[in-house]
Amino acid sequence: MPRDLTHQNDLDSLSTRFEFDPAGAILYASEGRLGPTALVSSFGADSAVLLHMAAQINRSMPVILIDTLLLFPETVAYHKELVAWLGFTDVRRTEPDRVELFLSDPDGRLHDSNPDACCSLRKSQPLNRALAPFASWISGRKRYQSSSRTRLQVFERDPLTGLTKINPLAHFSPADLNTYMDRHDLPRHPLVAHGYPSIGCMPCTSAVRPGEHIRAGRWRGQPKTECGIHFVETTQMRGARR
Repeated sequence: MPRDLTHQNDLDSLSTRFEFDPAGAILYASEGRLGPTALVSSFGADSAVLLHMAAQINRSMPVILIDTLLLFPETVAYHKELVAWLGFTDVRRTEPDRVELFLSDPDGRLHDSNPDACCSLRKSQPLNRALAPFASWISGRKRYQSSSRTRLQVFERDPLTGLTKINPLAHFSPADLNTYMDRHDLPRHPLVAHGYPSIGCMPCTSAVRPGEHIRAGRWRGQPKTECGIHFVETTQMRGARR
């Protein structure tokens, strides 16, 4: 893996090679070999697992939080708790551009009329700016989370930016996550105990009722299933990097 990986065929081969490897081994093998790399975390329901794994390898790894300015207060507090507990030294918070926010969402209600535009303004564009110095980034996505993620590969190329995306937890199940958190006594996001197994922005996330899918509380009642920071199948989910 020392050479520059610019073709999807290279990443397909890597995905096949590491498909059955532990997530920690995937992170270790990726460290320093895919160019400058950042870990992007929502500091959501199970984020502690991937963050803990990364901290065992390199506490100076850049960690990016997309602060949409609509996060739950519990998420903001959890972010501070995990960063301090795990000892990361390069934590970066990216926010929406204040001028664009004033022009496009002056009353903070864009999520009601156009949730895709809101996600682009508050998540996709800030992430694009934050990823500008990097060649690859680490995501916590899992295949079980939604139908759009069932074919998720361990290594993939973002066709919009050319960055390599690493998904070390692609094969993890909810049981795997719980087992890892219990084994390492990781702190839990406080909203999980209140019925939030998937946590996004406060206006667009609700508690999940018994028997519902874990992401049923995300954009409830709408066809929207992804925030927009990922490229899903043939759909362009994220605007081109500025």
